[in-house]
Amino acid sequence: MTRLTKAEEKIMQIIWQKGRCLVSDILKEFGDDRPPHSTISSIVRILEEKGFVDHKAYGRTYEYFPIIQKKDYSKQSIKKLVGDYFGGSMNQLVSFLVQENDLDIKELSEMLNQLKEDDSK
Repeated sequence: MTRLTKAEEKIMQIIWQKGRCLVSDILKEFGDDRPPHSTISSIVRILEEKGFVDHKAYGRTYEYFPIIQKKDYSKQSIKKLVGDYFGGSMNQLVSFLVQENDLDIKELSEMLNQLKEDDSK
């Protein structure tokens, strides 16, 4: 699976949230700070070329939908992050998060309990 640029990822987040959408639906999510229609349309076509979305045509109108699930992309992104910055060690990632106070011991304990519960199902 290829990596997405920041702009592509922002558009992909909207598509994952909406499920099925038109370029005009994506534009609405930008509010007053919206880029030109042609820019969004180009990015969506790139996402299609990369295999992240597909479309259904209704005349000249295209409805886009994700074909790569957010969970799958997230998993690949985390693996890359851990590989690039933590030597492939999830323990080092968790240790880093605890040390940087992004995760406290109570939260870590709750996560471990949740994982144990999920494992027992």
